[in-house]
Amino acid sequence: MVTDANLELLNTGAITVTGRLVDASNATLFASIESDKAQGQCIYKPIAGERPLWDFPDGQLAHREYAAFLISEFLSLHIVPPTVLRDGPFGLGMVQLWIDIDEEIDLAQYFSQDDPQLRTMALFDAIINNTDRKIGHLLPDKSGRLFGCDHGVTFHSEYKLRTVLWQWAGEPLLNSEIEILQKAIYEFAQIEDALNDYLTKDELVALEIRIRELLESETFPLPNPDWPSIPWPAF
Repeated sequence: MVTDANLELLNTGAITVTGRLVDASNATLFASIESDKAQGQCIYKPIAGERPLWDFPDGQLAHREYAAFLISEFLSLHIVPPTVLRDGPFGLGMVQLWIDIDEEIDLAQYFSQDDPQLRTMALFDAIINNTDRKIGHLLPDKSGRLFGCDHGVTFHSEYKLRTVLWQWAGEPLLNSEIEILQKAIYEFAQIEDALNDYLTKDELVALEIRIRELLESETFPLPNPDWPSIPWPAF
């Protein structure tokens, strides 16, 4: 899914805004994107359209969206659609390839299954400290692959995991999942270099701590008793 051609289109294509996702709390624009070589559809979230959040006072949500994509690719999870940061019709923002979901899948039933791809998403959310994994942020496509979107409120330095994917809470990690975390620690200096322009120093320190704690416990995290464990609305 993440190819050089996709990234080239997102980085260089002309963006034409054609609509807006009205349910989003920040400006989330649906757009067509076209270059000399390809065309497609994308989501464009300009930084100028972000609403200030009391618990994310530093940095931009678009930067965290891009950071989530980078770490997904670095760890070979490939669960965030191709994403770039670039200038657009309303200034600098996040541009993400549009995913056509499988409309035959009932997300209200799908999200609670014991599915390997959902499990990987749950681990990813634990790593990036996702505070808003809603059911509607799950994007199973027609080929059977699962992607996740809306990662603007992630990487907080305090533990604020809030998700609908709690079906593995407290369960032991698989060897393959431990290997992902080990890779992250072994190559954390490279991860830090890649994310340094998009996250604060405290957020990067907390990211490493979370990964080490997951490795030490070898289990999926439990809900924080001092923080709502499920986003509202859940969809």
